[in-house]
Amino acid sequence: MIPARLAPVAFGFVLSGLMSLIVSGISTLRAMGWAEGLGAAWLGAWLTSWAVAFPVVLVVAPMARRIVARLTRAD
Repeated sequence: MIPARLAPVAFGFVLSGLMSLIVSGISTLRAMGWAEGLGAAWLGAWLTSWAVAFPVVLVVAPMARRIVARLTRAD
């Protein structure tokens, strides 16, 4: 288990991994179709996109939280 203070980083890691997996899968499938080698191409695209997505999520998440806080009100 990781310490609770690292929860935002762990959340960003998991979120960026899942989102980049889905988005890279859709875009690789659209680019290649159901061709041979799709899985390997998807894996390569996913690892590259995750390497970009993780630090971007860490930087952008606080800004997104502030925007959402301004768009919502307490009940």
